[in-house]
Amino acid sequence: MRVFHTAASARHDPELYLRRGTPIPHPEQASRYAILHAAARDGGHALAEPADHGLDPIRAVHDAGYVAFLTEAWTRRAEIPGLADEILTGSFARPQMHRTPASLLGRVGLYTADTSTPIRAGTWAAVYGAAQCAVAAADAALEAGHAYALCRPPGHHAYADSAGGFCFLNNSGIAARRMLASAGGPVAILDIDVHHGNGTQGIFYASGDVLTVSVHADPSDYFPFYAGYADETGAGAGAGLNRNLPLPPGSGDGPWLAAVEAGLAAIAALKPRGLVVALGLDAAADDPIGVLTVTQAGFAAAAQRIARAGLPTALVQEGGYLCPALPENLTAFLAAFDAAR
Repeated sequence: MRVFHTAASARHDPELYLRRGTPIPHPEQASRYAILHAAARDGGHALAEPADHGLDPIRAVHDAGYVAFLTEAWTRRAEIPGLADEILTGSFARPQMHRTPASLLGRVGLYTADTSTPIRAGTWAAVYGAAQCAVAAADAALEAGHAYALCRPPGHHAYADSAGGFCFLNNSGIAARRMLASAGGPVAILDIDVHHGNGTQGIFYASGDVLTVSVHADPSDYFPFYAGYADETGAGAGAGLNRNLPLPPGSGDGPWLAAVEAGLAAIAALKPRGLVVALGLDAAADDPIGVLTVTQAGFAAAAQRIARAGLPTALVQEGGYLCPALPENLTAFLAAFDAAR
């Protein structure tokens, strides 16, 4: 399998994270890139750095003001007295608060949703590089059948105009929009991360040419809390093109694979010209912040089912956090996908 990666992924290196009010080491550490890279390399896959496709594929998904904020924030850091290694805020805009303030601190609260997505010296380089990997994988999938984008940081919680949940640019959305531009519609996104892909849903909720399917843990007491429910089915031109398949905490291979199969059935009915898989590995039983209990065999079985759909498929890395099972699950997924194709 062709694997697209960039060493710039390691340049975003957050240190701490508030998990339910308790500071812990940030789960989305730079070492995730090295671990996933080594797993792909040791699996015998063809690794390559992506070409630079510029900002256009990013702007095709993201608001221009938001992109400008991400590119400029670190260079404006002197506007915040006493700033150390991270740009964060404690003030966040609500839906009723829509003005764009002039100050950097105010813009942080407008364009980020929580304190899990700090901007640091290397953040833009990392998220820009991850987006280029997603673009390259989309192109390669249309050309050769499938490819894997080792995107880090992840992206599926990023909306068109805001960061959140460790995510800055919506890599899966960027890959889907790239496929749509190249192959025409429709295109499908299957998100198997343990968390609902709320940003992806938000971006495409009223889109008539992108089907979004998310298999995830019940959000009623789990991030992202405010989206991911089964009755969210799309709006306007996108009515019926958003499907959420939430699972109770503790669900393992059986119910998880059944939900994946239900998602694939909905995708098959659409007859899309391309598929993006938001490849979260945090549904794993051993994941430090996950609440499902999927095994290595479960990931391999999902890969087989997805591969047998026979669609041009871009696999885009989402979650999956530091534990011994992380590289093993990636290895199993990629090997099973290749074998089934």
